[in-house]
Amino acid sequence: MSDTPSPLPVTSDEGRAAVLAAVHFDAKGLVPAIAQQHDTGEVLMMAWMNAESLEETLRTGRACYYSRSRGGLWRKGESSGQVQTVVDLRLDCDGDTLLLLVDQIGVACHTGRRSCFYSAPRGDGLVELTAPLVSPESLYGA
Repeated sequence: MSDTPSPLPVTSDEGRAAVLAAVHFDAKGLVPAIAQQHDTGEVLMMAWMNAESLEETLRTGRACYYSRSRGGLWRKGESSGQVQTVVDLRLDCDGDTLLLLVDQIGVACHTGRRSCFYSAPRGDGLVELTAPLVSPESLYGA
């Protein structure tokens, strides 16, 4: 076994079907997916995937998630330009969580921060550890 990332996309229908069969989706047909910068280990975000978004990610090599609030596919960077190219994809030991090793272009968080994990408990409350790098308005418009 090798730790060397094998590039996506997965070109065969059989290969994608094998991955999908190994994933244990929850009762709503979803699985948590953690996006991590492939070369630094920085945890960028957590989102949900369904079978359709996972199949598209495997097929194209670009991160596609399932948006629970929109009730449909969310192609990362489609409106903001902040694209995630998937370098490798891993399943945890139970097949019920995915790890996407990505090359993140720009920021990952809709707040304009590199990572969604920017708040931490300090003293008597939460503090923001990082400031936005870009304004959400510049990413998504008004």
